[in-house]
Amino acid sequence: MLKALLLVAFGGATGSILRYLTYYLIPTKTFNWATLLVNIIGSLLIGLLAGYLTKITINNNWHLVLIVGFCGGFTTYSAFSWDILQLFQQQKIFLAICYAIAMLVLGLLFTFIGYSITK
Repeated sequence: MLKALLLVAFGGATGSILRYLTYYLIPTKTFNWATLLVNIIGSLLIGLLAGYLTKITINNNWHLVLIVGFCGGFTTYSAFSWDILQLFQQQKIFLAICYAIAMLVLGLLFTFIGYSITK
């Protein structure tokens, strides 16, 4: 368990640092292009990694470092989009749509609640 935690921590730290550098390098004057960029890249990356890692014989360490750690640290949107894609692939269209709406609404709601608490 400790090894798994360290692998996830390493990947997560790396992803978080890269996300920070993206925010540092891309100006956010009128729109947060950095967030859009990391979410799009993260979504593509998690799809590529998940697809690739299921096709090769490899131990779980790379999954922990790259998907759980790096993509999780770089962006949580990639995991969200991967969940929805899996639901669509399982023909659970209604559930996928409900999940997407719930995640968006609840995410915005709890962001608003947290922001309001700090004021």
